[in-house]
Amino acid sequence: MVFSSIIFIIYFLPVLLLLYYLISVKYKNITLLLFSIFFYSWGAPKFIFVILGTTLLDFILVNKMDKTPNENYRKILLVISLSINLGLLFYFKYMNFFIDNTNQLLSTFGISSMTVINVVLPIGISFYTFESLTYVIDVYRKVHKPLNRFWDYQLYIILFPKLIAGPIIRYHEIADQINGRFQKDSYDLKLQGFYCFALGLGQKILLANTVGKIADEIFNSSLATIDSYMAWMGTIAYTFQIYFDFAGYSNMAIGIGMLLGFRFPENFNNPYSSLSITEFWRRWHITLGNWMKNYLYIPLGGNKSSRWITYLNLW
Repeated sequence: MVFSSIIFIIYFLPVLLLLYYLISVKYKNITLLLFSIFFYSWGAPKFIFVILGTTLLDFILVNKMDKTPNENYRKILLVISLSINLGLLFYFKYMNFFIDNTNQLLSTFGISSMTVINVVLPIGISFYTFESLTYVIDVYRKVHKPLNRFWDYQLYIILFPKLIAGPIIRYHEIADQINGRFQKDSYDLKLQGFYCFALGLGQKILLANTVGKIADEIFNSSLATIDSYMAWMGTIAYTFQIYFDFAGYSNMAIGIGMLLGFRFPENFNNPYSSLSITEFWRRWHITLGNWMKNYLYIPLGGNKSSRWITYLNLW
């Protein structure tokens, strides 16, 4: 179920908002969690149990890690949680890639190939993994306390607006909103959310889909019929298709979040107006860049060492 589909716009979202606004604050998070589980199950019913199971393990491990004063034991629990989450990401997203490349390497030496495993990729596995990692790492670093209730943690992980394609919300950015957003909710926020959702929907339907048809038509043409003009048109059309598609989805996600009382970080900031590649990556998929910087690049040492170590960290 995508945000621009008739099922979502006509049925799912209106029913959710109607129930969400009518019920007591006490039951809003539970209602939102149930709708999020249904949303994910609509597209990947088999993998919802993987998410629910791993969130239970993470919740138990992280709460034990927070309560123990033994630093070595905390590190062990951290490594176990990281291994589970990264292991799932590797298996589902890269196992086929690993086996295919290994078989190519083995074939050059005349060695029989490994058995091919048909691993189906769960929807949103990268975003789910990244946010699970921010939870355990933020708690380990004592940036924020863990959530006390399991369903609150599940809501943070599986909250449907951001689950499939971001933006990637770091735990400390949203932890206080899980139960504290109701005091700061307002009609102005809801109006902003509606505007942001409508803007994103327009970017997706009116712009991305329109230029996407041009790109598809040109890319599917025979090379013999494509001149330089058509090649440039196809390139430019695809350039704007991927931007308006991704940015439109992010705006819809941010808008839905506002309608539910959440404040998500921006994910795009006019990246095609950048004056350098560095500036471009700071404006494109901002939440992923921030995640990489804070949970990978800086912990590796960033640019605090030699030039070659900095290059290694960047790689």
